[in-house]
Amino acid sequence: MSKQSVAAAITQNEESTSNNEQGAFVYGHHTILYDVIRKHKPDDALKKTARKVVIKVHPDQRVVATVPFDATEDAIQAAMLKRARWVWQSIEDFSKQKDTVLPRRYVSGETQFYLGKRYVLKVVIDAEQVSNVKLSRGKLQVTLMHASELNNNQQQTKVKYLVGQWYQTKAKAIFHERLAELLPQATWVTGIPSFRVMAMKKQWGSCSVKGNLMLNPHLVKAPMECVDYVILHELCHIAEHNHSDKFWRLLTQVMPNWKEVKAKLDDMAEMYLNG
Repeated sequence: MSKQSVAAAITQNEESTSNNEQGAFVYGHHTILYDVIRKHKPDDALKKTARKVVIKVHPDQRVVATVPFDATEDAIQAAMLKRARWVWQSIEDFSKQKDTVLPRRYVSGETQFYLGKRYVLKVVIDAEQVSNVKLSRGKLQVTLMHASELNNNQQQTKVKYLVGQWYQTKAKAIFHERLAELLPQATWVTGIPSFRVMAMKKQWGSCSVKGNLMLNPHLVKAPMECVDYVILHELCHIAEHNHSDKFWRLLTQVMPNWKEVKAKLDDMAEMYLNG
């Protein structure tokens, strides 16, 4: 490949409602685009903060540079060029992987997620126990009774149902807890918004014009800060029903680092929503 060079300076994306900064550089014959996430300005008492540019290539081949709040365009571009070869190789590696995550079979050995941690699924047959699901010693254990009466497909369907119900129960409890904790920050909200838990294929949450929230139980698979991000996002919609500049300013007010948290959630979305 020929020597890499800068193709375009970092620019403010005027058409993006989230006001993300974007940049681009050329590596060989390829133009690589990247998003810039600026860390929020630290308090005076916290001036000693990391000064480096952190570059990450996501499985969807999206390139993101997380930078200090006051990083210059030249500094960001220099950091990108320094790791250009690694960025391109990472994009190539991800592009060779399968486009979709294999569907879960709900058998022992598969990975399940809960609050950002990975757990190995363990299916146990015990005729003396009531069918149940519990976290035990780093495993998500599903106990089945009368499994001898089920064929493999029926057993997997039963395990999937039990795991789904377990996530629903955990999600309701955690969403109630986090909503109560976060409401004081949403000073524009009067009363306690009602919400229901409903599995969705592409959305983490929604907010009706009446201010009722809907949250995806799969969200409970993500770290708690991601749960908080989605809840605050939907609470902001009670004040601003679209993704206007005012909406993003309001979200930044209650969660200054929302871009970093959103990037983390987006990175794992395909894995969390698979199931």
